[in-house]
Amino acid sequence: MAADLELALHLADTADARTTARFRAQDLDVTSKPDRTPVTDADLAVEDAVRAVLAEQRPGDEVAGEERGGDASGPRAWVLDPIDGTKNFLRGVPAWATLIALVEHGTPVVGVISAPALGRRWWAAVGQGAWASGGAGPERIAVSGVRELADAYVSTTHLGTWVEHHSRESYLRLVDACWENRAFGDFWQHCLVAEGAIDLAAEPIVNPWDVAAAQVLVQEAGGTFTDLDGTADHRGGTVLTSNGHLHADALALLRR
Repeated sequence: MAADLELALHLADTADARTTARFRAQDLDVTSKPDRTPVTDADLAVEDAVRAVLAEQRPGDEVAGEERGGDASGPRAWVLDPIDGTKNFLRGVPAWATLIALVEHGTPVVGVISAPALGRRWWAAVGQGAWASGGAGPERIAVSGVRELADAYVSTTHLGTWVEHHSRESYLRLVDACWENRAFGDFWQHCLVAEGAIDLAAEPIVNPWDVAAAQVLVQEAGGTFTDLDGTADHRGGTVLTSNGHLHADALALLRR
């Protein structure tokens, strides 16, 4: 596990070198995928570079990424999102990150989330705790101790997705029950749950590469990760992360 985590951190360094070089570049090449989401030349360059390192260092492992596809059904697979928050990246908003997870037999066991424009990186491995850097040095992180929804801080990504993919009313029920709400979005909100800055983050549509790294991070920080049906699986298509204390009550409100 230590060797795999060390490799994942090296992969994040490889990604950061490419994303930071292209962030706010005047010649950034942007195209649209069939689902109308954007992809930049930086997304492709990062995934290709990470795949090249994995081909050399872990030739027997599978690789599945947002841009190049792949299979993650085997006993060991690296699941990659080269830039989570591409819309932010192409608009010059610094809230984006590279997500790297090692999944063994369907369960994430190593996760790294690197957000160089924010000056932050988060990582975790099963049994090793959750960690973050970006200040004085690496620090172990943990979820909050908030126990009542009335005292809770909740985040989502885009309210409009609740209309299309789940239920806007159910999310608003949760918002109304909580103390405060924001839309930090994407990876960042789950990292904020892991470090105890907020208490809940919910999304009505996600892909495995969006949340595989977040699953191990939140769980190692002492929190709870499930889909909106209550199953702890990054492949569920939806996600709720929390400090654990609030999870059951939040799920009840998020039912259609």
